[in-house]
Amino acid sequence: MNLPSHGSNPQHLFKSLGLSLPEKYIDFSANINPLGPPPALKEKWNDFYQEITVYPDPFAEQLRQRIADREQISVDSILIGNGGAELITLVARFLSGKKVIVAAPSFSEYEKACRANDCEIQYHSLMGPHFELSIDELLPSLSSADALFLCNPNNPTGIQYPVSTVLSIIQECEKQNCFVILDEAFYDFLVNYESFIPYINKFSNLIIIRSMTKMFAIPGIRLGYLAAGPALMAEISKYQPHWSINTIALLAGELFLQNEEFIKTTQVYILEERERLFTFFKKHNYETTSSQVNFYLLRDSNQKEQKNLFEFFLQKGIIPRHTYNFPGLEGKWLRFAIKSKEENSKLMEVLLEWRQLH
Repeated sequence: MNLPSHGSNPQHLFKSLGLSLPEKYIDFSANINPLGPPPALKEKWNDFYQEITVYPDPFAEQLRQRIADREQISVDSILIGNGGAELITLVARFLSGKKVIVAAPSFSEYEKACRANDCEIQYHSLMGPHFELSIDELLPSLSSADALFLCNPNNPTGIQYPVSTVLSIIQECEKQNCFVILDEAFYDFLVNYESFIPYINKFSNLIIIRSMTKMFAIPGIRLGYLAAGPALMAEISKYQPHWSINTIALLAGELFLQNEEFIKTTQVYILEERERLFTFFKKHNYETTSSQVNFYLLRDSNQKEQKNLFEFFLQKGIIPRHTYNFPGLEGKWLRFAIKSKEENSKLMEVLLEWRQLH
């Protein structure tokens, strides 16, 4: 099936299937904080509006300094970007013509951006249903690779890899002169996450991608940042266009860094709703990945393929994220974001209806 390569914008999914978008639907395909943006953003919105006639700071100095202070690293180790997608593109331009390994299943944008920059792509497939990351299995591929893309916690599985495993991979890649691009877009949905940012001073091959779009629910504004050693960051930043981050995004980013309580509230909510959902799934024989964040993979254990379940959801106004363009998944799972309690309950209703039929 020739389906859209990303979640959200469901009108394109329905169009590709020759269907009409229903008047009422629930979009589970985008992994955005179900609590919405922090209330402080709305409170400051009129103040931010006053700044749109002024060019944004092309160096994002204030936001970079705030992040540097928070993470206790040099401000020269931070690059602000227009969301994770721009940052991935900048890294791909830096890697132009290189051999790149992607630990799969993973975010499809890595391959797309790297292929656009003439990189050779090799997938290291993690086997379901547990999708465990093993350095012993990865090791043989590293000697001939220039870079490794690793998403932790992983998108689309929601699985967090052990700190010891990730560190071992970074260390081995350093020996092999191989960059590690560690995508932490969903790190702040984890409780007590052990950050890898302090390691950028120890490992010159480490590049970390972080998104602020997901936690703070601002896909219409977009914001994220890279963290790496100053010398490496100086090289990557050469590829960024001037003024790629708008003023609203920069001001919002500074505001968000003062909203630790919002993050904690979100983490508690996601944990509670995930437990409620997973209890239901287990009771009714639906298989899920061991997600620790705000999304998960799901499949009906009684069905070899999930195509019929996918179509059933669409008929009921429930829009999951298909997995046909995730190497290693090829449609065998469906991905769902954790939404509001009411929306999650509706999902369970539809799954119960499906189970009564199958």
